[in-house]
Amino acid sequence: QVQLVESGGGLVQPGGSLRLSCAASGIIFSTNYMGWYRQAPGKQRELIARINSGGSTNYADSVKGRFTISRDSAKNTVYLQMNSLKPEDTAVYYCYIDQRGDRYWGKGTLVTVSS
Repeated sequence: QVQLVESGGGLVQPGGSLRLSCAASGIIFSTNYMGWYRQAPGKQRELIARINSGGSTNYADSVKGRFTISRDSAKNTVYLQMNSLKPEDTAVYYCYIDQRGDRYWGKGTLVTVSS
């Protein structure tokens, strides 16, 4: 089993920054993808960033140039640095890990961008 715990969400003003963290525990294999989805009220969950165990990254167009995903494989932790935040970034952010055909989710952390 794998457990994921997110942290770092909160309230931030437009133009501000936040850094989310997600720590994975349990049986973690060396080859995997980790990443972040978000779900805004009334909208579907969307993939916004992912990173593989080799460090290759992918981003949704909506966050490209503003968000940066990174990972510390020794700590089984993935990070999401979010800059230039906009009100439309308000959502619950979920981290996940894909390994050996299985996907595991965190419980989510709320990010609210508002003045």
